[in-house]
Amino acid sequence: RLIAAGGEGMNTFEMGRLLGAMALLLAAQGPAFADALEGEASSADILAAADASDWLQLDQDNLLYIELERGRVVVALSTSLAPRHVAQIKALAREHFYDGLSFYRVIDGFVAQGGDIFENREIRTAKKTMTAEFDEPAPDWLNFKPLADEDGYAAITGFVNGMPVGLDESAARAWHLHCAGAFAFGRNNDRDSASTEFYITLQPQRYLDRNMTVFGRVVQGMEHLQALRRVQPAETPEDDLGETILSMRIGADMPEADRTALEILRSDTPTFQRYVASRRNRPEEFFYFRPDYINVCDLPYPVREISDTGE
Repeated sequence: RLIAAGGEGMNTFEMGRLLGAMALLLAAQGPAFADALEGEASSADILAAADASDWLQLDQDNLLYIELERGRVVVALSTSLAPRHVAQIKALAREHFYDGLSFYRVIDGFVAQGGDIFENREIRTAKKTMTAEFDEPAPDWLNFKPLADEDGYAAITGFVNGMPVGLDESAARAWHLHCAGAFAFGRNNDRDSASTEFYITLQPQRYLDRNMTVFGRVVQGMEHLQALRRVQPAETPEDDLGETILSMRIGADMPEADRTALEILRSDTPTFQRYVASRRNRPEEFFYFRPDYINVCDLPYPVREISDTGE
């Protein structure tokens, strides 16, 4: 007779029945390892197999370079839905307005805000205040590619040239979303009071959608923003502990050798649709539960750096 864990005697027949029952229980609980989705490629494999025509090189005239001591941040600007705000940041960058200023308000899990908190800088060619562009008429030419998934803040969400966008189809209006890396101007309670102070979201802040004007998205260097010293606005310039903005420039104004050539995955391609599907239901064998859902802000938008030769 065998001795069971509880100390009672058990013969070999009883032990066999016990082991058989345990095996059936384990089998009912599912396989020991998750099964990969047969015939479905991972997002990494999809991107690796993408054709050159699936990628779109970003226009240097709409790339904003923020140089920090810890590294470079590149922001893609959107002229599709907030053209006046894009013109404003270009004017300020060309005035070298931000050089030597700081990220004076950095709140963990919220935003990194920078600019001229003490209003000591002269605004020369840029506007003193901006008319809000919270949302804009959606033109017929807007290359909007919707996601099928429901969203709590917008009737429809999707992408326009790599920018996450919300759409109110009945009103034919569209707006950029406060996903992580959104680039926007701050304001006071007056909707048309934005001027020079900008912020970048460190995590999605969707409740701000259509309350602030988003007109760009970080496409490289987000890790530098996440690593910024957490600070609150100082009372005096001498007390400002925010990290310094060394310079802010538009790519088209920089020597070609100093630029970063970047491409994004075009959202109007079958490759992009396959990429979205692979993120909606992860095909890799690591995943036991596949939700059949993707949130617009949770989709890592593919960006790659290329050499001068395009490779």
